[in-house]
Amino acid sequence: MKRILSILFLSFLFLFLFSPNAHTQVVDQIYNNNIRTVQFYPVGDQRGMPVYRLNSSDRLELEFDDMQADYKSYYYTFVLCDYNWQRCNLNVFDYLKGFTQNRISTYRYSSIAYARYTHYQAFLPEQNCLPTRSGNYLLLVYVNGDTSKVAFTRQMLVVDQKASVSASVVQPFTPQLFNTHQRVKFTASLQGINSFSAAQQVKAVIVQNNRWDKAQRDIPPTFVRGSDLEFNNETVGVFPAGKEWRWLDLRSFRLQSDRVDSGVYDKNHAELYLKPDGDRSGDRYIYFPDYNGAFYITTYETINPLWQGDYANIHFSFVTPDGHPLKDKNIYLAGGFTGYQYTDKWKMNYQPEKGKYELAVPMKQGYYNYTFVTVDTNDPQQISTYEGNHWETENSYTIFIYYKSLSDRNDQLIGTATIDSRTDKPGFSF
Repeated sequence: MKRILSILFLSFLFLFLFSPNAHTQVVDQIYNNNIRTVQFYPVGDQRGMPVYRLNSSDRLELEFDDMQADYKSYYYTFVLCDYNWQRCNLNVFDYLKGFTQNRISTYRYSSIAYARYTHYQAFLPEQNCLPTRSGNYLLLVYVNGDTSKVAFTRQMLVVDQKASVSASVVQPFTPQLFNTHQRVKFTASLQGINSFSAAQQVKAVIVQNNRWDKAQRDIPPTFVRGSDLEFNNETVGVFPAGKEWRWLDLRSFRLQSDRVDSGVYDKNHAELYLKPDGDRSGDRYIYFPDYNGAFYITTYETINPLWQGDYANIHFSFVTPDGHPLKDKNIYLAGGFTGYQYTDKWKMNYQPEKGKYELAVPMKQGYYNYTFVTVDTNDPQQISTYEGNHWETENSYTIFIYYKSLSDRNDQLIGTATIDSRTDKPGFSF
């Protein structure tokens, strides 16, 4: 009876947390302030997307820190969603085999680091809680088995490969976009699927640099040739190219990297002040390897950075071109470590006496990519960056192919592919 009540409550909770317009918002959320540095990725690839092949031996790694430095019984469950990350109207037993809730049993208290925290780890999916359908899944992690105490959520994609995808990145023909944007064109070859009404039953989603907040959805095939679906529309799959990301090397707090201006240290913690950032939109394009907005937890001086990595307060600053605050706009720090959420937690605050925006953020040792984003206060949909756009920029694009027959009750994820916009990787490019 208790399990049934928990399932019902999870259904209500999911509907409460995610509105009908959830496809326009970021689904990954952290609800407890004591939770930091959440990562969910394929084993051995911190920058990878959490994609699991159905009925395979693939493993995904979940890592997070609890800064209260005590022990809590964290549990998790999965919720099946449609391709727009809306909850499917299916009983949990229709898409999970085994237990519907599992406890995260692997944890370790931090050592060596000045910061005290408890590090939790899980390898998913476990054999006693396996997805039985392909599609989009939401991982819910909550405290003490109480589904009303959700700590955070993460996305997981389960693919049943029934379509092979080949893709390429080209310059758009549109003159206004030729030098600033990139266009993704691709072909999906269906295997064992009736393609008679593929234009109505097959949809594609394109994600740039693992960012679901910028995903393009509802992409229908341009041409259908038997079992081959061609997606090649001049107005679809077009993304601003941006510029190579700003970087921050925090692998050591004692050995200050090139982006660190100064540091204040005591026996309990460190405060690192970064060199001021500015507007890069007018700078010429230069290629250098980056993580496409992601971050990587690693250190120079410890054996295992997951529970030996330290935390420090990192002070970011941004100077506008004229040194004055922006009118009707807010500036936010953005990157994989912020979840691309434009909330007060990541909002830069203008300091009149210094003539610049500032924000202090507790961060774990590692290597980070970041950027600065402006949001119009009158129209929050108007979002821009201080980077500029160059079609030569190296970006990664992931394509997801979804299929839903007339008898299906959920969107099947039948194909996925990742492509890089450039493979030459030169030392420098002007």
